[in-house]
This record gives sequence, C-alpha cells and structure tokens, in this order.
Amino acid sequence: MSTFFQNRGSSDEDEFDRITCDVPMVSPWSTTFDEAEERLRESHPEGFDVEDIGRMAFDRLPEHERAAALDILFYTYWAALQADRETRARYQRSGGGDR
Repeated sequence: MSTFFQNRGSSDEDEFDRITCDVPMVSPWSTTFDEAEERLRESHPEGFDVEDIGRMAFDRLPEHERAAALDILFYTYWAALQADRETRARYQRSGGGDR
C-alpha cells in the first residue's frame, strides 16, 4: 500500500463527505425515466400513463442496468406501501375511520 493511503486520515474523508453530501445520487434508471417522461410530454401533449414512462425508460436501459432498475422499483413500491400503511394507521388512530 502506498504511503499516501497509509497516511490518509479521516479528515480527508470528512472533507470529501462534507463537500459531496448535498450532491444528489443520479442513477441510470432515474436519468432514463426523466428522459422518457420528457419525450412523452413532447410526443403526447394530450397525456399518457406513468406506465408508458416506465416501459419506455426500462426498454431504453442498457441490459446490464436493468437488474439495478428493478431493485429500485421494488424498493420504491415497498416504501410507498409502507408509507400508505402508516398513513392509514394514523388516520384510524385519529378516529377518522369511525364514521
């Protein structure tokens, strides 16, 4: 191992983290999804379904990126499901379901 890496302290890493902490993570899936939405807005100003965006984006992804995109989709669906459950539970606890 080089001297540079042996002597590299956490202050360098902390500085890097501080500088990059607000930089958004951009995935190929996110980029492709945004591009597909933009294309559909231009080509179908009368409207389209979100599924159209997703299918176009997924079809345009390189094959090696598709597994990661599916992981993101699965996680996003699960997170939305959890959020929905929590919202429904809060509504029930507040007496909103007692009508």
